[in-house]
Amino acid sequence: MSETVELSEIEQQSLNEIPHPSLPNGTSIYGATKVFPDYKAEDGETYFTLVHGIAHESSVSFVAVLQATRALRKGFETAIYFYGPGSLNCLATRGFPTTGNSAFPGEHNINNQLKTFIAEGGKVFCCRFGLSLHGAREEDLIEGVIPTHPLDVQDALIHYARKGAIINSTYQL
Repeated sequence: MSETVELSEIEQQSLNEIPHPSLPNGTSIYGATKVFPDYKAEDGETYFTLVHGIAHESSVSFVAVLQATRALRKGFETAIYFYGPGSLNCLATRGFPTTGNSAFPGEHNINNQLKTFIAEGGKVFCCRFGLSLHGAREEDLIEGVIPTHPLDVQDALIHYARKGAIINSTYQL
């Protein structure tokens, strides 16, 4: 049942001042020129992402996963390392009222993108200490996520730096 909302004369006047939508769907308001070359990985190149951001608290974590997925698809050996509060991104137990159910559109964006990333050959590491800081359990990780020791954060960074990896370090909080 839809109710008609009664608007005052001044409310109607305000509503009608500017026509809506001002541009129809599909109207281009941005150019499409790509400035930089569409680089592909050269033999042996790697891409490493560190994530220290919480799912749904900003776009930082999700965008980092999307960038890593793009690097993977360009042919880079690609890994993502979640640590600190970023470890919460790796939980398979997201959902309400039960796990797997989305209480809002996009609640499982991170989960789904990490599953895609792993299925396409990317590696995902998750710091056990980061999990413990928030009471998250290792058995709650998304399938395929590799749990790591707290001292591995620095050594993973050294490992990938020595391989000459492009390193994308994201941080939120």
